[in-house]
Amino acid sequence: MPAIHLTVTVVTIIANAAIAVADFSRAPFVLANSAEVGVPPGSLPLLGALKAAGAAGLLLGLLGVPVVGPAAAAGLVLFFVGAVAAHLRARVFHNIAFPAAYLLLAVAALTLAVTTTT
Repeated sequence: MPAIHLTVTVVTIIANAAIAVADFSRAPFVLANSAEVGVPPGSLPLLGALKAAGAAGLLLGLLGVPVVGPAAAAGLVLFFVGAVAAHLRARVFHNIAFPAAYLLLAVAALTLAVTTTT
């Protein structure tokens, strides 16, 4: 496995695990951001679970479980496309860089997972 694949995937795992913890703990910045884009606070546990599942799937992929890594990365790509879309729909641009950065990490992890396994 190339070092870039390992590095990008580990960074993506850590980033998503950290934001999942913030969702689960209802961190003030998460509550403020979700309110701005129209996401009800009751959705935070589900959103955190999806991010945590993505991080866990990426880890399983690194540990050699076939297909799980790319599937998890694809799920995270879709999740963060939705997050960016929510920001655009709500016209909340001042912090759109955060979901966009997570989206870019997920795209990079997916691209590397697919190109290094085929």
